[in-house]
Amino acid sequence: MPVTRHLSPRSGSILLLVGTMKGAFIACAGTDRRDWELGGPYLPGSAVYALAYDGRAGRHRVWAGPTSMHWGGLLRSSDDFGRSWTNPEAANVKFPEGAGAALKQIWQIAPGRDAEPDTLYCGVEPAALFVSRDAGSTWALVDGLWNHPQRPRWEPGGGGLCLHTILLDPADPNRIRIAVSAAGMYVTDDGGSTWRPSNRGVRAEFLPDKYPEFGQCVHKVAQASRQPDRLFLQNHWGLYRSDDRGETWSDIANGVPSDFGFALAIHPADADCAWIVPLESDEFRCTPEGKLRVYRTRNAGASWEALSKGLPQEDAYETVLRDAMAVDPLAPAGVYFGTRSGKLFGSRDEGETWSELLDGLPPVVSVTAAAVA
Repeated sequence: MPVTRHLSPRSGSILLLVGTMKGAFIACAGTDRRDWELGGPYLPGSAVYALAYDGRAGRHRVWAGPTSMHWGGLLRSSDDFGRSWTNPEAANVKFPEGAGAALKQIWQIAPGRDAEPDTLYCGVEPAALFVSRDAGSTWALVDGLWNHPQRPRWEPGGGGLCLHTILLDPADPNRIRIAVSAAGMYVTDDGGSTWRPSNRGVRAEFLPDKYPEFGQCVHKVAQASRQPDRLFLQNHWGLYRSDDRGETWSDIANGVPSDFGFALAIHPADADCAWIVPLESDEFRCTPEGKLRVYRTRNAGASWEALSKGLPQEDAYETVLRDAMAVDPLAPAGVYFGTRSGKLFGSRDEGETWSELLDGLPPVVSVTAAAVA
């Protein structure tokens, strides 16, 4: 087994939870974000597509959804930044008997609202939503989505039929939006009992009907924390913005080298500012022209600028996946992303300049940023 290094984050530390195909890592720095320490590998040998930090109710809890090729998927947590982990004897997130499905992978772990500190959500493959009301001790399938009459017609994307995005409406405790590849977005207004598609204006180039009610291959959706009416969406061929909480969408791929990509993040305080990493075509799926560039908008998608200072610009055929980009809550915001080639990049000035924080990791599939309270 590999030697595991541990960290001792303090109040104010910035954490990067890094999920890879061979385990999880935690990078930690002070508020200046100059020097990073690396802890891990945790859960070695398992693919970790989902990580989350839960700082509610005085916790310092890290959640992980490792998938072992031998034992399948399991939800685990650590209250000491990875030194020890829960290890349930049986799968805690699992489909009930009679559902006709078995868990393949946990794609998303989303802590509930601050007012409901014991609520968590999990998005999984095959596409389904689970909820826990007791801080993760027990989980229940959200039947309203699972029994949706359109679900039998959902088709898997390249990564599988996965529910990879969960957005909680901060003003309405009964409204939740989710995204599934390749079914599109759905919204509930009654706490999960009923769901409706939320894809108006989003193209599906690969279907005969270019604007279907559902069936879009949505790659990632992000919601502005201080202006929740504003959402950005990176689609399979398409880049969109919504100003009405996802009810309608407008194309904002103005000047980007490709409207295909996965990663997407929004500024923590400025709803007009977002970052993406365009990829070339849906076949090649690497950075255009062999240049690793992050594109940023500061005007809600009216225009985009290429950010490349400090990033490799020759023979950099990199791929950044849907959950492998994150933003921290500091000012100026820190922006981070990991690549399939095992590199982790970071910027302390909102993307103006970049540094390679780590190299030699297993393929990175998720990056989550958090500040320790």
